Amino acid sequence: MQVENLRKRIDQLDSKIVKLLNSRADISLKIGNLKKKYGRSIYSPDREAQVLRKIKSLNKGPLKDKSLEAIYREVMSFSLCQDRPLKIAYLGPDATFTHLAALKKFGTQVEYAPCANIPEVFLEVERGNADYGVVPIENSVEGAISHTLDMLVDSELKICSQMSLNVSHNLLAKCTRERIKRVYSNPSVFGQCRMWLQKNLPRVETIDVSSTTHAAQIAAKEKNSACIASLLAAKVYGLNVLAKGIEDSPYNVTRFLVIGRNSSGRTGRDKTSIMFSIKDRVGALHDMLVPFKKYGINLTKIESRPSKRKPWEYYFFVDLEGHWEDPMVRKAIKKLEGNCNFLKILGSYPIGE
Repeated sequence: MQVENLRKRIDQLDSKIVKLLNSRADISLKIGNLKKKYGRSIYSPDREAQVLRKIKSLNKGPLKDKSLEAIYREVMSFSLCQDRPLKIAYLGPDATFTHLAALKKFGTQVEYAPCANIPEVFLEVERGNADYGVVPIENSVEGAISHTLDMLVDSELKICSQMSLNVSHNLLAKCTRERIKRVYSNPSVFGQCRMWLQKNLPRVETIDVSSTTHAAQIAAKEKNSACIASLLAAKVYGLNVLAKGIEDSPYNVTRFLVIGRNSSGRTGRDKTSIMFSIKDRVGALHDMLVPFKKYGINLTKIESRPSKRKPWEYYFFVDLEGHWEDPMVRKAIKKLEGNCNFLKILGSYPIGE
């Protein structure tokens, strides 16, 4: 009897929740119509960050913050597909970690377009075939994704959001572990599982392919072959999970960027990414960092890449705390620009997780 009474209370709450969700959706539709009228983008990373931060501050449990965020992700996903679903290009095919990151960011209500490589993701957004793109930028074990850095040099697209994904790698195959002769995966993934492979499959050939999903497709068809991929890939391609969590580090996190035509607005907890090249002289890099110290700007990352235009010339990629519209950030960047051959603001966006 007590259980039945509690269930009746749940039914009453469900009735209220459905009405409230639809009331919220009605208001979202009105906001969307106003945005279209004034030519503004439906997706607002800054507003999204504010909403998620607010609901977490209101949460008293027992729901965990991550569970509440997942619920609101789907609620907000509806708002992104009013006249037509928002289209998101990502490094595919289906079931890659970039696909999982895109689902985490945009939910299931939008349209997804898998791309064969990172340059294609950028091109799809630049040509207007997709509204936004999702690409990996760095892994906590293997470091920066050079293809993404290189694309940011010449592209006019902006970084407008970011997200992180805890990455767990798994050995998948249709045969037993003893029969495996080849293992397929992405080169970065092999780097993240190097010690496990040396210990458990020391005489097995490892073969690089473009993505973990491509690796799963091969393993599903080729005899005595395996792959390292996600659990979702195992489900999609009918593979057996021979070993779970084979990454060498338990803190294996990949950071992804959302690229679009505009930066995000200010939220008060933002990050800005810039890139620059410097004049070839003694102490040049030191001088580049002085403005940030002078104006109290914290740098969270600095990465260098060859320019590919001139021997021994490098681009420097820097992440810093704050929005490019913040007064101190603007002063620091202006001071820096005077000492650079080239400087580009890649985008400002909410810090997120």
